[in-house]
Amino acid sequence: MLLLTMVYNKERENVIQGIQELKEYFRHKDVFIGIYESIESDTHFLKLFCDREMSNRLMNIFNMFIANIIYDIVIDEFYKNDILTFLSDEYFFLRYEELEEIRLESINVLKGKMEIVDDNSIFCINKRNEMLDKISNCINENNEINIDGFVTFRIKELLPDLESIVDKVVEKYMVEKEYNEFIKLLKYFVEIQESKIECLNIIIDSQGNYIIRDRQEDITDNFFRDLKELKCSKNLNSGLDDVLISALITNSPDRIIIHCAENCRNPELIETIEKVFTDRVEFCNSCATCKSIKNNFNRV
Repeated sequence: MLLLTMVYNKERENVIQGIQELKEYFRHKDVFIGIYESIESDTHFLKLFCDREMSNRLMNIFNMFIANIIYDIVIDEFYKNDILTFLSDEYFFLRYEELEEIRLESINVLKGKMEIVDDNSIFCINKRNEMLDKISNCINENNEINIDGFVTFRIKELLPDLESIVDKVVEKYMVEKEYNEFIKLLKYFVEIQESKIECLNIIIDSQGNYIIRDRQEDITDNFFRDLKELKCSKNLNSGLDDVLISALITNSPDRIIIHCAENCRNPELIETIEKVFTDRVEFCNSCATCKSIKNNFNRV
């Protein structure tokens, strides 16, 4: 049974590699995929056969394999010919080295080499899947596909999706850039600030509330006394993270010990404290206070 004829005009190792992976996948399903290749005037004709009639489910998997092969070629062409022009036109205010950094990150995101960590990454994955579906539908409608023709004429249909992913990469880059500049500013304030506390303990109970102690005493009230935003110092929560950071900057402790950091409802707060105070920060999970919290005794 002839499944598909693929036509292309130059050596494409990624096509052959993708077909080999396809064959291996179906071999484990006890389905044999045969290949017959011929070359006419530098044009390659790659015919893919199957030893049996395939179910709709297996045929959809076959089409998705081929769609991934073609998608990777589209991405390579976009990366080589279009992405830098797009970035230069839309984000002309960025420096060349910034555009290059974004271009490199974009190719990783476009090829799905990223962690699912936020709404941006989910958006990019969904867009990528939409493009794969478009390519798969095109394959499903024909038993022959000319790869070079597809890249030349169909890439225009995919450009809005490709560019929207690049936009998300830029958006994330700008947010991280602003965040890093903010961290630099906070570090500067810490460096010029005279330390008012030698050792500060930030205790995070099982409810995510913060309790502030020096070496011996609970100083939560005094620690926040000049900050009007704080209304109930014994019940701090993640909504007061900015207040906590401000108080830390103001007091600039020589040493900060964070107890039960895993209870923090906002992991970014811990990350920010680490980046601003660097080697002043320590973590504790084994003292009597930590053991009490872990045993669900919240009165510390």
